[in-house]
Amino acid sequence: MSAKPAPTDVDIHELIAGRWSPRAFSNAPIERAQLHRLLEAARWAPSSNNQQPWRFIVFDRQRDEAAFRRAFDTLMPGNQKWNVTVPLLICVTASTLTPKGDTNRTASYDTGAAAMALVLQAHALGLATHQMGGFDRDAFRQAFSIPADVELIAMMAIGHHGDASQLDETLREREAAPRARRTLGETVFEGAWNKGFE
Repeated sequence: MSAKPAPTDVDIHELIAGRWSPRAFSNAPIERAQLHRLLEAARWAPSSNNQQPWRFIVFDRQRDEAAFRRAFDTLMPGNQKWNVTVPLLICVTASTLTPKGDTNRTASYDTGAAAMALVLQAHALGLATHQMGGFDRDAFRQAFSIPADVELIAMMAIGHHGDASQLDETLREREAAPRARRTLGETVFEGAWNKGFE
């Protein structure tokens, strides 16, 4: 199931409506040229004062199985289960200090923008992505000697769409479940706090 468009209330661009987070991945490798395109899309994301705080750590199973395995081992067991065939993991991190050594208060926001640019570029290329918060940050930090001023935000699985029938029953059900979001009135306020947008 590679297509699962969002049932939006109004029309939005297909690139946004069509993006979703599958758990069924093929084990086919990602071409290096495609990976470069994903990372280039992220590179051109906006950031406060053009500080570009994002730092992506790429783990390509085909190029460095040992490093990939060390990253994979930090995933929570539930995420490991469906990532067994994923060819590429990327750890999304943010440098939390400005060049002057002050706290960069928009580091996470800016990094999220870069990650979304990467995800949308992946979707435009027909690739699947799934971002995860479920990984052991302490174990990852130790395994890869990540500095203390770098925030570990998410792990991202990237690959070609796979066969959902290969997932266990619970994951197959989640894969087939309709997509849903809160209403705009619940997440967007206008003029005052908690005054729902109409």
